[in-house]
Amino acid sequence: MGRTALFGGTFDPVHNAHLGIARAAAERFGLTRVLFVPAANPPHKTAGAAAPYEDRVRMLELACDGEPAFEVSRIEEGAARNYSILTIEKLLAGGSGPLSFLIGADAFAEIRTWHRWQEVLAAVDFIVVPRPGVSWDVPPGASVHELEGVELPVSSSEIRARLATGDFSVPVPAAVLGYIRERGLYRSRPA
Repeated sequence: MGRTALFGGTFDPVHNAHLGIARAAAERFGLTRVLFVPAANPPHKTAGAAAPYEDRVRMLELACDGEPAFEVSRIEEGAARNYSILTIEKLLAGGSGPLSFLIGADAFAEIRTWHRWQEVLAAVDFIVVPRPGVSWDVPPGASVHELEGVELPVSSSEIRARLATGDFSVPVPAAVLGYIRERGLYRSRPA
């Protein structure tokens, strides 16, 4: 089996930039699989996700449909806090190696705050997506590849804010937008 990239996040909601990053990483680094791992209980987000876990998984499934290298994983499902090292250990134990970790520069800049971060560095190599205005350094022992030329013009929080006002002209796949409308996700007030 070829190289797999773990692409974790809240994906609240998944948007076109997420998919573009995954496609670019797969092409540039010869990945055979990009594993989207929605966090059920991310340790670095105190407020939690706006949409329930099941809805975020379904939106990812819709977004990844028709992309043969993309797969959605429920490995972080459940009530426990989701630490990257535990997810990595489960994936490696299940035969999903070698592993890359696809990550934004803002999250990578915080790597030293992660649970068992030195073990994370030893277990995977990183594909870091730069973000304007975000600086980061490479900790000793880390294997890092930069995914240049992929812009992140929008964030999930901006998309949620626009959806809350009834603005549906957001950069998400059509099937995901249809699901958001059908389920009434991200509305700030009852319709």
